[in-house]
Amino acid sequence: MDTPQNTALMRALAEVPGPLPTSGVVHITLPHTERFTVVGNHLAQNAALSTAAVGFAVRIQSLPQGTEVGIKALAARFPEGEKLIAAALRELEAHGYLQRTRVRLPNGRMVTRTVFCNHPEALLRPRPADASKRGPDLVAAPVAVSVPAHIPAPAPAPAPPHVTAPAPETHQAPAPSPVTRQSVTAHRPVSTPRLVPRPTAPKAPPRPLPQPRELTPGLQQAAVALLSDLRRHAPGLVLSEADIERLTPATATWLERDAHPDTIRRALTTDLPQPVKYPAKFVRHRLTVLLPPPLPGTEELAPARPRTVVIPLQTCEGCERAFRSRTPSLCRDCRTACEQPAA
Repeated sequence: MDTPQNTALMRALAEVPGPLPTSGVVHITLPHTERFTVVGNHLAQNAALSTAAVGFAVRIQSLPQGTEVGIKALAARFPEGEKLIAAALRELEAHGYLQRTRVRLPNGRMVTRTVFCNHPEALLRPRPADASKRGPDLVAAPVAVSVPAHIPAPAPAPAPPHVTAPAPETHQAPAPSPVTRQSVTAHRPVSTPRLVPRPTAPKAPPRPLPQPRELTPGLQQAAVALLSDLRRHAPGLVLSEADIERLTPATATWLERDAHPDTIRRALTTDLPQPVKYPAKFVRHRLTVLLPPPLPGTEELAPARPRTVVIPLQTCEGCERAFRSRTPSLCRDCRTACEQPAA
């Protein structure tokens, strides 16, 4: 049998106006009237996100508010496994679409609160001064209503029986000005919680790359070989020749401090983020932050001993007896004999 064809789709394709492209996708766009979700191209065409992350972002947007979107809840609802779902949620969290926090309920129970934003870049854009005072407009914008500028006052209510109504004023009211139109915005709450933190102080400049005391040809050759070999152990750490040339002095500093190449390799390839967006910056950061101190020498490792003062031996100039003294002189007996007066 032949492959079944979708006749309705073929009829719609025949009604597409204009010439069709020779290759590539052909869009047949029909307007939605119910059960649809608006998805921005910043998410649908985000090259930094995997297809699974984009798909789960669309699925989470389509769910009603209050629906459980944890890993186990999504795995029970959709055919993907928990590992794939967890990796997709981590990607969305890294790009600002998703935020998961632990909160304590009034009854003391700890739960995970998940917040999903369909356009995180819009939250970070600068807003006018008046908009920053009232917070981001996360709800529908106020509707502008056109009304006349002059609104006649309502008729006065009848006065109670025991109160005498004041006499009406005799002067004639001024003629009303021509009818103008103005926009009246809907009522807004006085204070709206700010969801985006205010800009903090500027970040400190990055640490400089470590430099060896002397970059010998042997150290340079070993450092270049170690950096070039990283992609065998971690496929995400692919460095260009220019990156290796810049990172060679820092790697030579590790080797100069008697760090074994396997130790350096483990420090650079353990617990890698997925994916590694900027391998050169990642390796530079770890070479700078995780730099070990120089190995101590034998004098620093030797235990501290109390200092013993040794007084040297001297020969008595009178009787040639040996005795201990810091300077050459007479022994005690000769000094006593000299000090006694002759009889």
